[in-house]
Amino acid sequence: MNIVVCIKRTPDTETRIRLGEDGVSIDPSGVKFTMSPYDEFALEAALQLKESRGDGEVALLSLGGEKTQETLRQGLAMGADRAVLLQGDPGADGLATAKVLAAELKEMDASLILFGMKGADMDQQQVGPMAATILGLPCATAVSEFQVEGEIATCHREVEGGLEVLELDLPAVITMTKGKVEPRYASLKGIMAAKRKPLETKAAQGAETRLMVKELAYPPERPAGRIVGEGPDAVTELVRLLREEAKAL
Repeated sequence: MNIVVCIKRTPDTETRIRLGEDGVSIDPSGVKFTMSPYDEFALEAALQLKESRGDGEVALLSLGGEKTQETLRQGLAMGADRAVLLQGDPGADGLATAKVLAAELKEMDASLILFGMKGADMDQQQVGPMAATILGLPCATAVSEFQVEGEIATCHREVEGGLEVLELDLPAVITMTKGKVEPRYASLKGIMAAKRKPLETKAAQGAETRLMVKELAYPPERPAGRIVGEGPDAVTELVRLLREEAKAL
């Protein structure tokens, strides 16, 4: 089974973000970039599936700049077999990104295509389903775990108050969220092996970008807390403030 995992290079979720001077981008200086966490879930699921079957290939695909090679090498060190970098700007337009990825995915002949549920930067949850639609493939989103038997993928989705089970005919697209899968750490052996694994770079087949970021701004500062009293005597005043000022009651 050939599996393709689409990954994205994003700022580490614990890094401190500063806005660029242009007001529409972030200042990359001092920012640690890594693989989007949801993409790590997708990659780990792919590696476990390959290991359980004992055959097949796990390939990585990403759209980004030259430094995205570092993120792809991270995935190769975890256990992926090869990687393809489409050199271009993923930008904020999820549809444009989906079109670029879909054009390459058509040539990769994958039985299963995995995405993270969303990118840690844009948080759109769009690219996976859009790529599936362009490719004409069935798609399950926000999947916490799945199994493959024959030509059927059985996907589990956690929904309000229960579990939804979907069956997809392969080839198919699945977007992964946090579940039972815990991404592995790259071993020293894996890191050394990643340097010798094939990483192909090619120009992205451009798609028209129709969504532009007009402005980025910091969130408003949280107001200082208020102490309304101590002990039981403060309850009445707290309830009044919640009702009259916060409008929470």
